[in-house]
Amino acid sequence: MAAGDRKYSCESAAETREWMNAIADFLRPFKPLVDAHVVNFFKGRLWELVDEQWMACLRKESVENLLNLPSGVIQDYWPLSLQEFVRNLTSLVLPREQELSHPIFPNLRVSSLGSVLTQGMNMKKKHEVEILAAATNAIASGVGAQKIIDVGSGQGYLAQALSFHYQLVVIAIDASLHHADVTNARAERIKKHYAAKLRKSQQGNVHMKVPQTVTCHVLSSETLTTMSSTSSDKEYVKQSSDGSGKSTEINALESSKAGRGSTLCNQVTPLVLVGLHSCGDLSVNMLRSFVECEQVKALICIGCCYNLLSEECSMKFDVPCGFPLSNFAKPAGMKLGKNARDLACQSAERWKCLTKDAALQNFDLHAFRAAFQMVLDKHYPETLKLSPTIGRQGKALRRRLLRRNLASQLDVKEVDCSAITPEMAFQGKKSSLAQNSSEVEVINHLHNHLVPEDGPCTMSGHGQSSQSCACYNNKCDFICSSAKAHKDVLFEEFVKSGLDHLGFSLAQNINVFEIWKEIRPYTELVGPFWSLRASLGPLIETYILLDRLLFLQEQGESVQAFLIPLFHPTISPRNMAIVAWKTGSDTMWT
Repeated sequence: MAAGDRKYSCESAAETREWMNAIADFLRPFKPLVDAHVVNFFKGRLWELVDEQWMACLRKESVENLLNLPSGVIQDYWPLSLQEFVRNLTSLVLPREQELSHPIFPNLRVSSLGSVLTQGMNMKKKHEVEILAAATNAIASGVGAQKIIDVGSGQGYLAQALSFHYQLVVIAIDASLHHADVTNARAERIKKHYAAKLRKSQQGNVHMKVPQTVTCHVLSSETLTTMSSTSSDKEYVKQSSDGSGKSTEINALESSKAGRGSTLCNQVTPLVLVGLHSCGDLSVNMLRSFVECEQVKALICIGCCYNLLSEECSMKFDVPCGFPLSNFAKPAGMKLGKNARDLACQSAERWKCLTKDAALQNFDLHAFRAAFQMVLDKHYPETLKLSPTIGRQGKALRRRLLRRNLASQLDVKEVDCSAITPEMAFQGKKSSLAQNSSEVEVINHLHNHLVPEDGPCTMSGHGQSSQSCACYNNKCDFICSSAKAHKDVLFEEFVKSGLDHLGFSLAQNINVFEIWKEIRPYTELVGPFWSLRASLGPLIETYILLDRLLFLQEQGESVQAFLIPLFHPTISPRNMAIVAWKTGSDTMWT
């Protein structure tokens, strides 16, 4: 049963503030749960942070129902307090269903881009570029802008769609010189294709618009404002292929320090800022630049990587923080912290799409990492004080298991799985998002033949008689069934790999099996705990997005701003776009 009747709105600043206050009030009692980190699950007995009645219920719950918990799906037999928690939480989360019929896009037509423009794009990227390009074109038309600045342009997919398909002037800004070179090379190939097409239609003299690239680290809104205000100045807009990418950033910074940016902002040539998944503070800098620079008439920003947002800023650089942004949130004292920002990146839609086997595997790997923390605490306490990171040992373990299974089942001596992500490898037939590649088809085929649909496995060893494996709901998990080994053996491998990453080897006097035996009774609590905690992620993301929206609403009647879910949330979980424009006589909106 779906939970939560949404009763909040963000159409006005007052309504947005009311919504943010409600979220802050809801989160306050659960701050310890939000701040918890799964690596401390056993060491800190984190399951005790959860209501005892809730945990007793959820530890018996099916994996499928745990995966639906972040989406607000409740069960009638759950404790009433748990049902109320989920229902209230869901009512506070921004709706994520795709909305292309918004009043600001009354006649939005999303064109299907041809194979030349979409070459190299996966399904997700094609979906995003086609929709965002159409929306950007509509907004640019509304404010009378012919020039677009693509912030964090990557390999130039969006910039090229806007240039070649919609015939807009585009400046693509990215911090990577390599990305700029790829963008330029790709644009040249596309240009040749379109030139040949025009010659065939006897329109060879038609001027084609090609994106200009600028390599620049946008470290502040001041930098981006300067880049926007000098976008028509050839001294500042240079093709990265001539080796001048680095100097572009220097010129931009120097001119901003000299105050040139504020002067050139008076040379009003309408611009639109657009960002497709602008990471961390970059999306915040876009919002500030939109407000600061008169030349920028509209904005479409889709942020991501909330974990990279700055909260505690150094006075040395005098750079404003990425969160909080609005004048309302700053004195409210809402502090997130890194664990909460990490949690905001969780996607309820992706949880819902996980297969049971993939979910069980993730829960087991979380248990391995938390148990490894116990090893460090007992045998390497000095190292633990340094807050060590061991990289993605869970994913590395999954790849090693995958190689073994491929080699044993197909008698293959050498298998290169480095290009196969764990998500691709373990989704199986159930995932509708699996990319269409021969590698994935091979993995899915093996997955379906190696993993039994039902029933427990039997195994013996390490002093145990042959018996059913104790897994979630008495069903064997993928690691256990595919590797044909006990979890304690896999845990030992995980520990060796983690210690190796830290520059240690497993000493003979360290009994990892004893540690695993100690925490084994609590491993079944990892899944329920992580699912419940993940359900708070979309709520934290909602607060971050409302804070950004309110920042624009605080500018008064001169700015119109909306939060719109542009993409299908299952295909692209970070689908919320902030769309804003400045009202005035020179735009179609007032």
